[in-house]
Formats: sequence, C-alpha cells, structure tokens
Amino acid sequence: MNETSKEIILQVRNLDYTYSNEKDVLSNINIDIYAGEKVAILGSNGAGKSTFFLNINGVLTPKSGDIFYKGKKISKKELNELRKNVGIVFQDADNQIIASTVLAEVSFGPMNLKLSKEEVKKRVEEALLYMNLTDFKNRPPHYLSGGEKKRVSIADIIAMKSEIIIFDEPTAALDPLNAIMLEEVLEKLSKEKKTLLISTHDVDFAYRWAERIVVFCNGKIIADGTPLQIFKDDKVINSANLKRPTMLDVYEILVDKGLIENNRIYPKDIVEFTEMLY
Repeated sequence: MNETSKEIILQVRNLDYTYSNEKDVLSNINIDIYAGEKVAILGSNGAGKSTFFLNINGVLTPKSGDIFYKGKKISKKELNELRKNVGIVFQDADNQIIASTVLAEVSFGPMNLKLSKEEVKKRVEEALLYMNLTDFKNRPPHYLSGGEKKRVSIADIIAMKSEIIIFDEPTAALDPLNAIMLEEVLEKLSKEKKTLLISTHDVDFAYRWAERIVVFCNGKIIADGTPLQIFKDDKVINSANLKRPTMLDVYEILVDKGLIENNRIYPKDIVEFTEMLY
C-alpha cells in the first residue's frame, strides 16, 4: 500500500493506559491507521491488544496521550463520535449480545444514534441481509450456535455503519465452515473500503489476509510492517512468541532444497502455492 496516497483515518499519539494502580498496560503507543487498510494485530496474551482496541473505540480512556479521528482530536465531547465510527466485534459474542431477539439486538446501536425509525429499519434490514440472518430475526440470539452468534455480533456493527471495524480474535472457537464465512465477510467489507483491524493468534490467517501487521509485546508496539517483513524477522518472532506461517516455511524449504526457483513471489495460501508450481 502506498501510504502517501492514503488518508490517515485514525492516529494514536503517546498513548499510555493503566488499570487501577498497576504498571502501564499500554506504554507510549504511536500509530497511524490508513483508510481501507487490512491490519492484523499480533502478540501473546497480555501483550495489550484488547486494551489497545478498547482505547481506540472509546470504551476506555487513556491515562495520557491523544487519539485523532480524521484529523480531529478526540476529547470527552467527541467520544460518541469515536464510538459511532469505530465498531468492535468481541471475541466472545455472548459479551456483546444483550437483546432478546436478533432483530432487537441489531436495532440497538442504530436506535442509540437517534436516527429516524425509517433509517433504523433500513439499516437493520441491510445488516441482517448482509449477514444472512433475515430468517433469524425473531429468534433469541442466546439460543443460536456459536457461528450464528458471531454473525449477529458482526451485523450489530454493520448496522452502525462504522468506518473502522475491529475484530478481537474473530476466528476463536469457530468451526472451519464459519471461519470461511468470516473471511468472506471480511473480504466483502474490505471491498467496501472499510478499515479493518483484527487481533489473532492465527499466523497463517494473518499472513494470507493482512496487508500490514502490527506486533505488540508487553504493552508496546515492537514491529510494524508487511507480513513478509514481520515474519522474516526472527528477533520479532522470538520476542513476541509468534511462529512463522506454514506457507512461508514451505516456500523457503523448497527453495533451499533447490526444488523451486527463488522468484521471491511468496505464496500466501494453497491456491497461490499451486499456481506458483505450474
């Protein structure tokens, strides 16, 4: 991605965050997020990923530092603007879902934006259709399967029309079919120019999906670059307790054994790998 041609949609400057009187959970976080980016946030448990997310969508208030949305500094008065435009899909859908029916659940956010009844109805219908949930609208969400609940929690954010959508460990506990569904939704959202930030422990997913990877370790950003830059940096991999993607290892092993030429066209998934061989 050519950053100079992209609009900076979110800026974080010198952000620190502390829970009660503990040491800083986040320390001196500085990052620019560009409109339409696909960013994977990596790091071990406790590295600060979820706390970072909750700061940039206005749920938590930084101890110090500033957040800018589209160039505008966010103060207490602008927190609702941040919450409206930066949506988050939590790892556990049960922590997000609060209403008695799917329809009421997806309606909750738009209604809080003080929109007209007609606009709320339109947004909700669009979100349910988007996530293939129209037939579920009168069902109690807590009786749905894990994958169906995930779809409801994504529909919540789609109905808000958030510019930036955060996914906190979205593939956790999803079966393979629902994981494929999720990637299809992410691709659709990306084509609609949504800015997507995803935390994940699945390095194979991060490698094939992201165009940029940001690595957290002990509450700090220790690396920020393309998937290849990050995963070929052994120091970063070891510091953040990550592992290399399988496709990257397979490619380099085949090159090392002289079985394929090193054309530096690194396949990111099995489809690209197969195409490379023919």
